[in-house]
Amino acid sequence: MAESNERHGEGLPGREVDYQALLEQIPAIAYITGLDETGSKVYVSPQIEVILGFSSADWLADPQLWFKQVHPDDRKRVLSEIQSSWANGKPFHSQYRLLARDGRVVWVRDESLMVRDEAGEPCFIQGFMYDISEFIRLEETLHKREARFRAIYEGSAVGIALVDLEGRIMESNPALQGMLGFIWEDLNHKVFDEFTYPEDKTAEASLYKDLIERKRDHYQIEKRYIRKDGSLVWSRLNVSLALGAEGEPEFAIHMVEDITEQKRLENQFLHSQKMETVGRLAGSVAHDFNNLLTVIKGYSQLAMAELQSGARLRETLKEIEKAADNASALTRQLLAFSRRQMMEMKVIDLNILIKNLEKMLRRVIGEDIEMTVHLAESLGRVRTDPGQIEHVILNLVVNARDAMAAGGKLTLQTRNVELDEDDTHSHIGVAPGRYVMLLVSDTGCGIAPEVRERIFEPFFTTKEKERGTGLGLSTVYGIVKQSGGHICVYSEPGHGATFEIYLPRVEEAMAVKTLPEKSQGGDLPRGNEIVTLVEDEPSLRILAAYVLRKQGYTVLEAANGEEAMHIASQPVIKEIDLLVTDVVMPQMGGKELAERFKTIYPSAKILYISGYMESVFPDQDSFEPEAPFLEKPFSPADLVKKVRQVLDSPLPKR
Repeated sequence: MAESNERHGEGLPGREVDYQALLEQIPAIAYITGLDETGSKVYVSPQIEVILGFSSADWLADPQLWFKQVHPDDRKRVLSEIQSSWANGKPFHSQYRLLARDGRVVWVRDESLMVRDEAGEPCFIQGFMYDISEFIRLEETLHKREARFRAIYEGSAVGIALVDLEGRIMESNPALQGMLGFIWEDLNHKVFDEFTYPEDKTAEASLYKDLIERKRDHYQIEKRYIRKDGSLVWSRLNVSLALGAEGEPEFAIHMVEDITEQKRLENQFLHSQKMETVGRLAGSVAHDFNNLLTVIKGYSQLAMAELQSGARLRETLKEIEKAADNASALTRQLLAFSRRQMMEMKVIDLNILIKNLEKMLRRVIGEDIEMTVHLAESLGRVRTDPGQIEHVILNLVVNARDAMAAGGKLTLQTRNVELDEDDTHSHIGVAPGRYVMLLVSDTGCGIAPEVRERIFEPFFTTKEKERGTGLGLSTVYGIVKQSGGHICVYSEPGHGATFEIYLPRVEEAMAVKTLPEKSQGGDLPRGNEIVTLVEDEPSLRILAAYVLRKQGYTVLEAANGEEAMHIASQPVIKEIDLLVTDVVMPQMGGKELAERFKTIYPSAKILYISGYMESVFPDQDSFEPEAPFLEKPFSPADLVKKVRQVLDSPLPKR
C-alpha cells in the first residue's frame, strides 16, 4: 500500500491507507487538493489516465496542469464558482469541459468538499470528477431534436392540438390559434369539442370514443369549427392516439387542416356544374317548346288569314297567338340562361351605353333612391349584344330598387381591371386577362347566404308569386356568360348587395350604327323553286311545307338527314334550289347534311333553322360566313320572307 502512495501521491491525510485501493476502483477521478495558493494536488487516482490521458505523476508534478486543461470558455466561470464555494465553506459542484492530452473535449462533473479536522480547521479539499461527456452528447441530441420538433410544431401551417383523454386541450400551436382566432390562454384546458359547429358534433363523438377504447388507432373527418368572431372554418381533422411507455393511452394528437377555401372552390365548382346541367336542360326544353310554339303561332295566323276581320273567332285566335308570344318570351329567357339565344354581338363602349340609359334608370328607381354613376376614363371596349347588356343593367337596377323599399343609395361603376392567377383562383372558369368591370351596388336589405347560392338558378325567386318568374337573374347570368364574361355577387343580410360583371376587353374598333331595315308590307313573296325541307318534328314540318306550297314552291319533305339524302339522290330529280334544314336532328345533323347535299347539288342554297344559336354556330369556323339562319319560333310570314331572301341572294364565294 506504501508503493501505491508513492505512485499516486503522498498518501491520504488523516485516513487509513486501505481506502486508497477502494478509491482506485471508482470509475471517476478521485483527487485531494491542498489548501495552498496553487491548489496543488496531493492525490489523483489512476482513472485520470483513462479519462484524460494524463498519468497521475503528470498531474501531481505540475500544479497548474488542471487550470491549463480547463476549456478557455469555462475557466472564468469555474474559478469564480470555486472561490465562492471555499469562501462560504459550501460543497463545490460544477459541470465544465477539460481538454484531454489528445485534444479531446471531455465534459466532467466536478464535486468536492472541504475536509476539516476535529477542531474544525480546514485540512484539504477532497473531490471526484465524473466523465459525463456521453450524457452531455445525449442531452444535446435530445435538445436539438426537441428544438427541431418544436420548430415544426410552432411553424407548421397545420393546426396541432394535444388533447387529454377527457377532451381538454393541453397544448395548441400558433396555426390552430390563428385558425380559430384565439390566443393560447383562451384554448388552454378548454374542451376542444366546445369549438365544434353543433351540427358536426355527433359525427365525431363515436369515432373519438372508439379511439380512446383502442378500437381504432386513428380517424379522419371533415368538420366545421366556430371562430372567435362567430364565422365558420372548414377543417380536415386527423386524430391519433399517443401511447405511454407501457402502451397505455396518454393523450390524443389533433391535426387540423384549414380547408375553408378548398370547400368554397369545391362548392363553387359543384354549383357551376349544376348551373351547366340546368342550362342544358333549359335549352333542350326551350328548343322543343319552340317547335310547338311555331306550330301554334303558325296555325293561328293561317286561320286568322282565312277569317273575315270582324269574326268573333278571329279575336279568339289572336288570344292564342298572344299566349304563344308570351310563352316565346319565357323560352327566350331560358335560352338566355342556357347561353343559346341569338345575340347580335358588337364592339361597344359601356360608358356610352350607361349614359344613354341613365335618364331611364333614374325614372325606374324613383325619387327616394340616390343613384351615383362613376364611369372610368379611357374605358376599354367589349364585345356583346348592346340590347342584352341593357337588359342586364335594367334587371340589376330593378332588383336593387326592390331591395331598398325605404330608400337608399344605388351605385353604377365601370373600371378597367386586369385579373392575374391569384385573382382568378377564387372563381371557377375565369381566365387571367384584361377585363372591363361593371359594378351595380345597393344599400338594401342584402341577401342571405342560402339565397345567394341559388340566386342565378332559373325559376328561383324570393318575390311574391305575382311579382316575378325567377328568370330575371338567370337571364342576366346567361347573357354575361354568352358574352364570354363572369358575374359574381357579394352580400350579407342587412348590408346591401354588390354585383360585379367582368367582360373581356377587345382592341377592335366600335361597331358603326346602321339604320334598321324597314319591314316589307303587302302580300307575302311567292316562288316556284324546288325546296327540300328537313325537320324531325312532324307537326312543324307539316306546317312549314303547307306554308311554302301555298306560296307556290315545290316542297320535298324529309324527317332526317338520311331521308333527305335518299330523296336528293333520286334520278328523277334534276335540280333542287334550296335546302331548309333543322340543325339538331338524330342520325345526321344539319351541317353534315348540308355538306353532303352540296356534293350532289353544288348550286343549292342552304337555310338553317333552329331554336337556339349555339346549335347552329357551335364553332363559327365550321360554318360558311353569313350562313342564313331562321330562329324558332317563326311565323309563316317569317318563313316565306326568309326563303325568298335566301333564294334571291348570290351563292357565297368559296
